[in-house]
Amino acid sequence: MKPVFTVALLLVGFIASAEAALTPEQRQKLPPPAAQTIDFARDIQPILATSCMKCHGQGKDKGGFRIDTRDLFVKTGDNGPAVLPGKSADSYLIELVSGLDPDNIMPVKGSKLTATQVGLLRAWIDQGAKWDEKIDFAKKPPVNLHPRQVELPPATRGAENPIDRLLAPYFAQHKLKPGKPVDDRTFARRVHLDVVGLPPSPEEMDRFLRDKRPDKREQLVTRLLADNRRYAEHWLTFWNDLLRNDYKGTGYIDGGREQISSWLYAALYQNKPYDRFVGELINPTPKSAGFAKGIVWRGTVNASQIPPMQTAQNISQVFMGVNLKCASCHDSFINDWTLADAYALANVYADEPLEMFECDKPTGKKAGMGFIFLELGEISAKQPKAERTKRLAEIITQPSNGRLTRTMVNRLWAKFFGYGLVEPVDEMEQPAWNQDVLDWLASDFATNGYDLRRTMKLILTSRAYQLPAVSLDEQKQTSFVFHGPAVRRLSAEQFRDALAAVTGVWNKEPAKGINLSVPGSPTAESNALPATVKWIWSEADAASKGKAETIYLRREFTLDAATKEAWAVAACDNSYTLYVNGTRLGSGKDWNTPNLFDLRPHLKAGTNVVAVAAVNHTPDNKPPVAGQTPKASDANPAGFIFFTRIKTTAQKIEIGSDSSWQWSRTKTDGWEKPAFAFTDAQPAAELGGPSLAPWNSAAQLASTLAMSHAHTEVRASLVAADPLAVALGRPNREQVITTRASAATTLQTLELTNGDTLSKLLADGAEKVLSEKPGSSRDLVTRLYAKSIGRKPTSTEIKLAEELLGKQPGKESVEDFLWALAMHPEFQLIY
Repeated sequence: MKPVFTVALLLVGFIASAEAALTPEQRQKLPPPAAQTIDFARDIQPILATSCMKCHGQGKDKGGFRIDTRDLFVKTGDNGPAVLPGKSADSYLIELVSGLDPDNIMPVKGSKLTATQVGLLRAWIDQGAKWDEKIDFAKKPPVNLHPRQVELPPATRGAENPIDRLLAPYFAQHKLKPGKPVDDRTFARRVHLDVVGLPPSPEEMDRFLRDKRPDKREQLVTRLLADNRRYAEHWLTFWNDLLRNDYKGTGYIDGGREQISSWLYAALYQNKPYDRFVGELINPTPKSAGFAKGIVWRGTVNASQIPPMQTAQNISQVFMGVNLKCASCHDSFINDWTLADAYALANVYADEPLEMFECDKPTGKKAGMGFIFLELGEISAKQPKAERTKRLAEIITQPSNGRLTRTMVNRLWAKFFGYGLVEPVDEMEQPAWNQDVLDWLASDFATNGYDLRRTMKLILTSRAYQLPAVSLDEQKQTSFVFHGPAVRRLSAEQFRDALAAVTGVWNKEPAKGINLSVPGSPTAESNALPATVKWIWSEADAASKGKAETIYLRREFTLDAATKEAWAVAACDNSYTLYVNGTRLGSGKDWNTPNLFDLRPHLKAGTNVVAVAAVNHTPDNKPPVAGQTPKASDANPAGFIFFTRIKTTAQKIEIGSDSSWQWSRTKTDGWEKPAFAFTDAQPAAELGGPSLAPWNSAAQLASTLAMSHAHTEVRASLVAADPLAVALGRPNREQVITTRASAATTLQTLELTNGDTLSKLLADGAEKVLSEKPGSSRDLVTRLYAKSIGRKPTSTEIKLAEELLGKQPGKESVEDFLWALAMHPEFQLIY
């Protein structure tokens, strides 16, 4: 424990009497009072501020003792005053700090007060404990809490953007002349990676470079921010870190944790206003409840990690830039928050008032209920939990809470510039290096509907963002002075996606539990099932009283060429197994969660067949017994639905479940293969369209089919972390992560030089590159440089690459070249 913390504990032990109980011999050993006249500001304030204030100032009262003011100092203590003015040798404070009583020494650990310091305290007490009225140790008004309107300086040439107008006086004050904006190629790569997380394709780069419009940079920013899918897939990483959302890990196996992936993706895709976004996390909907639920840990859990306390910590940190973790265990040593503050917020989410635990020991006390900033509004403990969370959401998202907007704006600035306006970003009690920029952006954010993308555009189109990138260390040589964006490393997800963009080797499929179809989006609308698709079964009344039995369904069709794409969606009440041309593709057992299948690898030119073994269970959800006549009493809803769009080089056909399907109760060898006919074949009965009750599945079916687009280029943000991602800094998300470490590690070096994950990726990438008939070595090098770095290779680079690749590129040489590109600073860094 650091001395500044341990010395702060020195006054905790007022447990015996208010008067010192030193023996005469011990009194003789006390450091003598200082001979000088004591000046409180010069001699005593530093001691109290450094050694006492953390536990006994700013509203804190360890041992019932407070030093906020002189009156409190000389009057408080659980057993009376600690200081007797005029009698330092009899004052309990001096006994504690002198260390003469071996059973009652303060601090217990760490450095003790020096004899000189004890002497100064003695002289001060003997001289009447005089106190400078201008000095107090009371809790200061919160910083960055209330909105502040900032008047913009007039625009000048090159400083039209509000951010640049506000920075002009800052540059003048620091005698800095900002550099010229970066060139178009650098800007395009920077902004693509920042907004959609991918380097620009060669086609995107060429189109931008050829654009002659004077506002083409603003147009590019606008276009990228409007790219809903790529924007959402990129920013999912940022918010997954902040909201502790992931696809596997602690809590997911036993239901002690819930994903919010589908809700979060839709919110980002639709650019949900930030106040609503926050409100739905604090006062959750069923789809967003995982954040407030937190992690239900297995086994014995420290009191500071019970779910309501996790929620209090996470809300404070993510939305208000307040660290409550220390205050969840004891009054904080690193800021002004107390144990009672943390428990009051946790009580909003508790089913009943929580007993406070200090350092995991019960205190027998219960805190009140309320938000950490009481001045923003009250929460009644008499209200049910649903009303309390609703009230909390109102308090936090109200326009008068300037901390919410400042915290978010600061996070965006740190994301785009590599360093926040306030640092660290989770300590928003600190002043900004440019308070006007922070306050203006926060106020503008609230005034304009809490539109995140609008604020992003303001930042990304500023001249400040377009300045040449500089080393963050150079800007922080003594104290931070802003010169421009910091050189940044690609995140783990950006690195993986950039490699995929170069090689064409993407992840195979998104993680389970995430729905990437957003209602009303072009993707969802284009995947709505046609009205001709029906729920089918053996009898027309099966939607209400189907027999508990297994039926076998088939549908043959002909294709004139090899298949380019063929995604299918299927659902059944109750379960099914799907075959294509005799190959078992998969199964499903929840009609409310349709399944997506890729038929393409199993289709061929000529005759094809889709075959299904569909099962209707008994009312208690037990499969029927084979060979047993169905009981009339077991009748319950039964139905199967299927749809696929198939694209060949010459055809686009749609096949859906309808009366053209054949069914039978008899399972015969070869029934699931082409060129077979049921001897007792009957046409399937059409029950009704996708929205038919009791299933009402039109939206779920369309959403599932829309997931097919995500299977073509599956981004790293949509899958669980692999060893490469972990090595590159992707966290496990059991804690809120607001910034990732930027320093390279030994693990990263090992993974990038000899890791199995990267080696496999590069090997697959080499095969993919060679399968596309790359032509000469020079052609291949030129194309891969354009994809990876966004420029043509230099003559020296071409020469070295051609020596590596040889006249006819092979798998190993292409693999080595891809590795060299991946290690290139221009690939790994954002300049």
